[in-house]
Amino acid sequence: MHRRTLLIGLSLLAAPAPAAARTYRVGFLSSSTTSVRSPLMQALRDGLAARGYEPGRNLEILYRFARSREQLPAMAAELVESKVDIVVAAGSEAIVAARDATQVIPIVMTNSGDAVREGFASSLDRPGGNITGMTQLSPELVGKRLEMLREVFPGLTRIGIVWNPDHPNTPITFAEAQLAASRLGLAPVSIEMREPGEIHPDLAATAAQGVRGYLVIRDPFTVRHRGAIVKALHDLHILAIFETEDFVEAGGLMSYGADFADLFRRSADYIDKILKGARPSDLPIQQPTKFLLVVNEREARERGIRLPQALLARADRVVE
Repeated sequence: MHRRTLLIGLSLLAAPAPAAARTYRVGFLSSSTTSVRSPLMQALRDGLAARGYEPGRNLEILYRFARSREQLPAMAAELVESKVDIVVAAGSEAIVAARDATQVIPIVMTNSGDAVREGFASSLDRPGGNITGMTQLSPELVGKRLEMLREVFPGLTRIGIVWNPDHPNTPITFAEAQLAASRLGLAPVSIEMREPGEIHPDLAATAAQGVRGYLVIRDPFTVRHRGAIVKALHDLHILAIFETEDFVEAGGLMSYGADFADLFRRSADYIDKILKGARPSDLPIQQPTKFLLVVNEREARERGIRLPQALLARADRVVE
């Protein structure tokens, strides 16, 4: 009996130790999401955790947050040199930088304005190449934003469109905004912005021409300077509709668009499938399934604006 126990013990000691679980390296690149503590980053990590990936156990995330578009190429090259398994690119500028840095390492888009028209994929069903992920339908939704703005201001005749022409997607969205405005009988007024110093003067110039309602097209520039944009709108007694709720949290009137947290969370599914052997070219690009209408009733009340009850009833969130 003792000899049998000894033999079993010796065999266990001689057996090779189980192989350690692999730690996957995922690079994250963005010029609009700029903090590890961002709710969007938490949504991505939550999605990964739900699929069994946890930093410190079997996952390492290399974060690269750019303060400007010019920093992105070097950061993308750095991630490639670090031999990451996947590059997660948030936003069109980051996707361009990642695409230019590698045609081999898989790239997962958390959000792109229009993946096909921006040239990131051959089609939504069969992306081709090494890029797949989520697209947010920014151009297609711009008409709905204008309809909502006119619902608040029925007498609106002119619409100021704030946009950054240097961004890969905003020219596409701007063109759609012009068409949508014309269909609604609104005269579009283009307001190009590239520098923070242009925000207040450009808005003041169009406000002086009688433009009272504005559409702000989302890109890293407008996201980074949303506080200055909202403040200028407030100081000039003019109002705007935005794409995402972070502008409303900064004091804006309302926003409507894809639920970005959901896009980031669903991106984890692509990461999981690719790490398990799927090819990006075979994974169809997905569109948003959740949309958020956020209304700032407190801001409207301060301005003496009565928001339509039908709009408030449709809102996913009302800031009171």
